[in-house]
Amino acid sequence: MTASKPEAPVGFDADLLIRDGTVIDGSGAAPFTGDVAIKDDRIVHVGPAFRGSAARTIDAQGLIVTPGFVDIHTHYDGQAAWSDTLSPSSSHGVTTAVLGNCGVGFAPCKPEDREALIRLMEGVEDIPGVVMAEGLPWDWDSFPSYLDALAARRRDIDVACLLPHSPLRVWVMGERAIAREEATEADLAEMRRLAREALDAGAVGFATSRLNIHRTKSGDLIPTFGADTRELVAIAGALADAETGVFQAVLDAPFTAWDEEMGRLLAVAEAAGRPATFTLGVANSGAANWKPATDLVDAGRARGLEIWPQVLPRPIGMISGWALSTHPFCLCPSYQAIAGLPLDEQLPTLRDPTFRAKLISEVPQPGHPLAMLTRIWDWMFPFNDPPQYEPARETSIAAQARAQGRSCEEVAYDLLMEREGNGMILNTLGNFLEGKLDALLELMRREDTVIGLGDGGAHYAAICDASYPTFMLTYWVRDRAGERLTLPEAVERLAARPARVMGLEDRGLLKPGYKADLNVIDLDRLTLHAPVVKHDLPGGGRRLDQTATGYVATVVNGRVIREHDQPTDERPGRVVRGAQHAQRAAVPA
Repeated sequence: MTASKPEAPVGFDADLLIRDGTVIDGSGAAPFTGDVAIKDDRIVHVGPAFRGSAARTIDAQGLIVTPGFVDIHTHYDGQAAWSDTLSPSSSHGVTTAVLGNCGVGFAPCKPEDREALIRLMEGVEDIPGVVMAEGLPWDWDSFPSYLDALAARRRDIDVACLLPHSPLRVWVMGERAIAREEATEADLAEMRRLAREALDAGAVGFATSRLNIHRTKSGDLIPTFGADTRELVAIAGALADAETGVFQAVLDAPFTAWDEEMGRLLAVAEAAGRPATFTLGVANSGAANWKPATDLVDAGRARGLEIWPQVLPRPIGMISGWALSTHPFCLCPSYQAIAGLPLDEQLPTLRDPTFRAKLISEVPQPGHPLAMLTRIWDWMFPFNDPPQYEPARETSIAAQARAQGRSCEEVAYDLLMEREGNGMILNTLGNFLEGKLDALLELMRREDTVIGLGDGGAHYAAICDASYPTFMLTYWVRDRAGERLTLPEAVERLAARPARVMGLEDRGLLKPGYKADLNVIDLDRLTLHAPVVKHDLPGGGRRLDQTATGYVATVVNGRVIREHDQPTDERPGRVVRGAQHAQRAAVPA
């Protein structure tokens, strides 16, 4: 850094100048060496040497300069209301996050329904109920007033919000929604009216979930599970009326045929005349399970429909540990007796050989579907520092057990006891075909896929995939042996494409007139660190946080929110209301 920013710069052609960086502008074009100049919250120059004056200059020689990244699949609905930093996302170059995915959230919400929505988020997105009870201010009821409440708070990055289906359904139908009764014609008309009201207030679309494992903590199916095509088409009519917005869905394809689920999605997209996006994963074994889905996407696009499969660029899965939400013994009766204790109070019992032998011998009892996925031994691996997201198959718990002549339970128990009981296990539930990530390259290179599924703000003590931008730039660009993404390809998929999918066309590119959201990155030094457990949620709640080294600066709305991997005091983030279009900015002479 060559200069510090004056408190009130006056008379300068630019407030901030990024000098002599390797510019990857987000369009997919080849990199070039040049300057990026910012005035207020807009980029005013991208190209050869900037001839004007600047209040502050960042020397980017030897560094890459990228647009700010756009994460279209997060669950910061609560965190955006109680925290001024949306970490981990903002630690990994994300400058805009989209909330309200999977049809769950906190608005609209009548006072009498707050507890129901808390139970829903506790189960579906693994956010402890006490955290929400302590942290949510509930200074809203309708969706427009929720946007107003978010806009009144300071935060580091921009947020845009989808209208979530479950709160909408509960607002209109009450207990009938929770019981998953069929909506009446009057219900449908009211949901459509409220959806239009939300879009007019600034919602960037509508989101729903049909996934069987999206359940409350007690195991009940969510209000939107099984909502029929008639209901979805009725609500999507609001998008058609407003001529704006995106339809986001988590389909039940793991449990229901792609033909049925995609047929419903295509029908909704056609009725709305708007883009639609859905979660797409790769099975760990067998035939290319994603092909039926992409074939149907191709058929839909041939009919003029805009369909965007969302792909996570590393394994879909969970992190297990004694201090986390799930592990292979979390549903065993003996562990349940100590589950509510802090880790340091559990450890004396966990170290007891008699308790260890008893716990290893027990059979897990039925419970939450995610907790029941913690004994797929062939796809579970030690998870250390540095984190390995493409572990060798011979390091799996099953392979280690065979090699050592021990049970999988014994191997798993001992892995969890490492580092004073802070050992972790990576459960690779998908995207790891035959132990490789290769299939993801084919999907990411499609012109109709979009990177997402980081789930920032959710699954606080089980998932930490919001760090995927750093993984993209290291594994897929810099470090991978064999075929990889080019740097322009990766940046386009992290910035311009997700922005375009969500209708946020004022960001994602380094061009004059675009929002001044960008990153200055030391790619050679860029390092993704292992997740750590923090207790910084409301009420002392726990979460996984994952940091990186190598982000020299992250800029949002022209203000530097992070320098040298540390937060500044700047909080320029805004609520994005509706679709955005790039504005041309005057270029100083």
